[in-house]
Amino acid sequence: MLRIAGLFATTAMVGGLWTVPAQAQKPPEPAMQEVLIKTTLLTFNDANVTQNYTVLHSKLSKQFRDQFSPERLKEVFKPFVDKKIDIDLIAAKTPIPAKPASVDDRGVLSISGHFDTKPSHVFYDLGYVMSDGEWKPIKINVNVRPPDAN
Repeated sequence: MLRIAGLFATTAMVGGLWTVPAQAQKPPEPAMQEVLIKTTLLTFNDANVTQNYTVLHSKLSKQFRDQFSPERLKEVFKPFVDKKIDIDLIAAKTPIPAKPASVDDRGVLSISGHFDTKPSHVFYDLGYVMSDGEWKPIKINVNVRPPDAN
């Protein structure tokens, strides 16, 4: 259950320059996109609830890990901890895409949308790169707010 009512919180993280060459890749199928979204957001949520960012850090792309230590992640996501935001309800919901997933010329997979949770929606804007042979997060942007708030 979401423990917020009309609460607005947003945090974004973007990895810096990376050396992985862009490849002509297609976005994964919708079912795999849902796995990526939920895995990323639930790991993010667990880190915030427990205030232990080691597992989240280990699941990030190498570029992201190199730029953000677990301690730095804890600092960046402090607003979620301070406001006791818990988004675990998304596990039982289907993500609603804002637009089709795409892979840009740098090889970054972009996936954005929201979960229709109450009283606030969970909006996400995620970026992934191929790292160690799989899609791993390079950007995490989460915004929990009422559906009609900007």
